[in-house]
Amino acid sequence: MTFHEYPDREMAVMQIANLLAGSLRKCLAQHELASLAVPGGTTPGPVFDVMSAADLDWERVHVMLTDERWVPEDHERSNAGLVKRRLLTGPAAKAKFVPFYRAGMTADEAAPLLSQELGHLLPVSVLLLGMGADMHTASLFPGADTLSAALDKNAPMLCAVHPEDQPEARISLSAPVLDGAMEKHLVIFGEDKRTALEKAMTLPPEEAPVGAVIGGGDVHWAA
Repeated sequence: MTFHEYPDREMAVMQIANLLAGSLRKCLAQHELASLAVPGGTTPGPVFDVMSAADLDWERVHVMLTDERWVPEDHERSNAGLVKRRLLTGPAAKAKFVPFYRAGMTADEAAPLLSQELGHLLPVSVLLLGMGADMHTASLFPGADTLSAALDKNAPMLCAVHPEDQPEARISLSAPVLDGAMEKHLVIFGEDKRTALEKAMTLPPEEAPVGAVIGGGDVHWAA
């Protein structure tokens, strides 16, 4: 794990966006297609704003989420809605978005079907992650009902998750899929997140799921 510290969040956002765009260009120079997996939440929004204007062959990029709340795209808590508003605009609107939500199905019903349907997009070319103060990443929450299954080395691509303190079910890329990304970037802001990450590195994945996926990756931090 490589730690990158920035003087402020604005500088971090600019440099992270440029770094991710550069990584996609590099991947596209060697492969016909590239896959980009991104989180929802508040942290990545500004990165998306900058990255959406990047000059690259977006038509050859598949964009997916690291995890999704099991709500329709027009719901205020939909991660897909956030990505479409903030990332898939301007030049990046040409990218192919790969949604997870399926109307009329539960997260538990959809997870195995999606795993089969989308497996050809693996390994993820470029992965962007966030982390909560509880040391969760994607929807791999400490104490979640299916965490052990999602951490298993033989886990499918996607797992349904039912966090006790969340109002809806979720679907998440599993730990081996996240950990197996060709390039991994974790973005965290604030002293509390830095302290949480340092703590996570001393705990087992069951207590700090982020520790199961960030090995060999890059951590980007600003106060």
